[in-house]
Amino acid sequence: LDLAVLYPRDLDGTYPLGVPWDGIMNIQETPGGAEPTDLYSANVKYLTLIAPETFGGTIEAYASPEEFDACDGTLAIATGMSIEQQARQTFGLVYRTKIGSAVDADLGYLLHCVWGAVAQPSEKAREGITESPNALPLSWEFTTTPAPVSGQKPTAHMIIDTTKMDSGDVLLIEDALYGDDAAGVAHLPTPDEMLALVTP
Repeated sequence: LDLAVLYPRDLDGTYPLGVPWDGIMNIQETPGGAEPTDLYSANVKYLTLIAPETFGGTIEAYASPEEFDACDGTLAIATGMSIEQQARQTFGLVYRTKIGSAVDADLGYLLHCVWGAVAQPSEKAREGITESPNALPLSWEFTTTPAPVSGQKPTAHMIIDTTKMDSGDVLLIEDALYGDDAAGVAHLPTPDEMLALVTP
């Protein structure tokens, strides 16, 4: 896991500015939903309804960028003074996971794009100084609201497998996600915009 980027969402629903998130230890993905509900008629199973799928997870990190404060419900009200338990800003997230094999340890990587994430309150442990100091990681659980996808069900999670894509298409996507001189600042496109980048 590396190259994590945070994208706070604007009021217009876009994710216009990416901020590097250093210090992330791991991201645990937690899909949910899709529970079946059996319906019966005349003592016989008539139909099975499937609940919508959900996507969430847990972020563990040693630190978070200042831009994440609003996503964690923290608001600066004066210089050096902030309050918690405020409205939590929605955010997007991108991170990369490596792909390897027995033959090639650096076969490629997956890009994970997450939309509509909201962090939930989490525990914070405080310790006194000891002879064996520990770096205490921070942890945030998050849930998501899916983004629309033309012709498909909405989704909150897109996976881009760079081992199966043209290198030019991968570069276009990474220029948008991470930014460059030509593409400008890093931003998180919508799922439809991501598809448009690689569709002739």
